[in-house]
Amino acid sequence: MKFTTASTQSRVAFEQNTLLKGYIIIFFICWVITFIDTTDRANWFTENALTAFVALVLFAGYRRFKFSDLSYTLLFVYGLLHIYGAEYTYAENPFGYWLKDMLHWERNHYDRIVHFSFGFLLTYPMRDFFINHFQWPNWVCWTLPVEITLSFSAAYELVEWVVADIFFPSEGIAYLGTQGDVWDAQKDMGLAFSGAFAIMISGYWLKRILK
Repeated sequence: MKFTTASTQSRVAFEQNTLLKGYIIIFFICWVITFIDTTDRANWFTENALTAFVALVLFAGYRRFKFSDLSYTLLFVYGLLHIYGAEYTYAENPFGYWLKDMLHWERNHYDRIVHFSFGFLLTYPMRDFFINHFQWPNWVCWTLPVEITLSFSAAYELVEWVVADIFFPSEGIAYLGTQGDVWDAQKDMGLAFSGAFAIMISGYWLKRILK
């Protein structure tokens, strides 16, 4: 089976996509494990509501979105990072505490890792979609995903605030995971933008080198 990228025009039917089926099975197993092991079910449901919605949209729109194997791989990795963070809350993630002790950080930075990954792992699938669905000019497909990532990141921070403040006030601190940093939202947006910029620049130059 050929591993497809954004530039690959052909896409196989879902029934023949063994790689994607494997990702779905692994992700679902990990998702169930995080639900069983979490000590904060309310936060788990809050964090995973959007995850469930996105998963359903991707599944229902397999033919419409025309994502490549590389894009699904990046989406899969980001999904695992997110549900692992939701299992403990981002501020209490054990891997973040391990990094904190190893690197002598002042806080648990797992949330910052995921926000950077939001840009680094999800921007390429947007480029993939623009190329193969809209067939926009190449320069648009390289730059627009970075701008959209920043917009999505800002929108997420606003939604996060509304959900925490209005719908789940008792879970607000755990859900937001600011850890006392008044600039947490701005830093999260900056990291998402940096990740998006990094993957687009890297992808652009790698593509030129391979040519």
